Amino acid sequence: MQPPPSPTLSRRRFVSTAAAGAGFLILPSGHRLGAQTPSNKLNVGLIGVWGRGLAHYDSISEENVVALCDVNEERFADALKRFPGAKTYVDWRVMLDQQKDLDAIVICTADHTHAFIANWALNRDLHVYCEKPLAITVNEARTVRANWLSKKGKLATQVGMQRHAHPNFNRIRELILDGSIGELKAAYAWGNRQIPRPGYPIGDGAPPETFHYDLWLGPAPYHPYSPAYFAGRAGANCLEWNMFWDFGAGQIGDMGSHTMDLLWNAVDAKLPTSASAKGEEFNPDVTPVLCESHFEHPANDWRGPITVSWYQGGVMPRPPKPFIDLDKISHGAMWKGSEGFLIADFTSRMILPFGDNADLTYYKPRTKETTLPEVGHFQKQWFDACKDPSKKTACDFEYSGNMIEQMLLGLVAYRVGQKLEYDGEKGVVTNVADANQYLTKEYREGWTLDG
Repeated sequence: MQPPPSPTLSRRRFVSTAAAGAGFLILPSGHRLGAQTPSNKLNVGLIGVWGRGLAHYDSISEENVVALCDVNEERFADALKRFPGAKTYVDWRVMLDQQKDLDAIVICTADHTHAFIANWALNRDLHVYCEKPLAITVNEARTVRANWLSKKGKLATQVGMQRHAHPNFNRIRELILDGSIGELKAAYAWGNRQIPRPGYPIGDGAPPETFHYDLWLGPAPYHPYSPAYFAGRAGANCLEWNMFWDFGAGQIGDMGSHTMDLLWNAVDAKLPTSASAKGEEFNPDVTPVLCESHFEHPANDWRGPITVSWYQGGVMPRPPKPFIDLDKISHGAMWKGSEGFLIADFTSRMILPFGDNADLTYYKPRTKETTLPEVGHFQKQWFDACKDPSKKTACDFEYSGNMIEQMLLGLVAYRVGQKLEYDGEKGVVTNVADANQYLTKEYREGWTLDG
């Protein structure tokens, strides 16, 4: 079967067709209606109105929702009941170029389009909330992070790792920083989800007339339509396609983003200097179920060099004691220090002093008045930063970009089967030349990351 022609939409074509939109208003360059309204509400666009998009309805309803975008037109009826004044689009590129009054966007699309939409939005000076993962290749992560860093202090960003709002994240960070387990040596995170697939589904029929499948594919290589990609329930349908190399990053882009965030918040790491990985036999269609990856990070101003490890699909780090069953924690993290271990899931933690000298006399808990402040409502934190970009968000594109770049580098190490030495400043593998081809990927004609 031959693929249908790819949509090639230039900025000139966007502009030439803009006036066709009902109620389109040409505004002076740089004008933002949301910032000028007496209520100081933002003009928000939601891209992907079903699935994770549903989880944002209550939050964005506090602002002015002016645009809705989805590749499935059937989703608009319910969305418009909630946001009757919004204009609808099926192509996010058209929305970003025609909806001139936008201040901010929320991205709830398929993973392989996240970096594209985020980068286009930053190019148009829009605040961006992007569901995880921020990217599915190392180059995508680096591109989006660099773009935002050039606008830091002017635009607010947040990646949808909303579990970060649990107070446990900051309590763990305090325990590590304050020396509850001594000097930090290593950290481990894991997730036990197993969703094996033999390969891409076989093409099966044609998509419904109201479903723009070619736009769903977006920059990904052509694959025949199959209803198997869309058989899941709202909020979990990603589990039908995110394990395929062309559409996602498997476990690391899914629960791995949440669980590594638990670890990442406590270690103040940036980019690793090396990556190694091993797992099940390589499948050119499907990311691994069973895999572990390990990274070396240099010292910073409060700790020495550390190793960071990720385990998925049932492989696990070795427990500190035989009677500690880490398998009872489906998604968790563990930190190893010179005096003991800290083990946690998203909402609880435990300290295990280890060794003759681990009497905890070296550890002085901070007072209640000096504990780290609560994140509060995760989406509202971003809205507040949109209105005052000097405010920090918990999971901005620098923090989240560094984290996902590390994880994606682990998949590169898995593919080549060798330990990689990595130059994070330049974004290149220095010891295995063939590995660099996997830091990026080819996109379909007509789709560009930097539009």
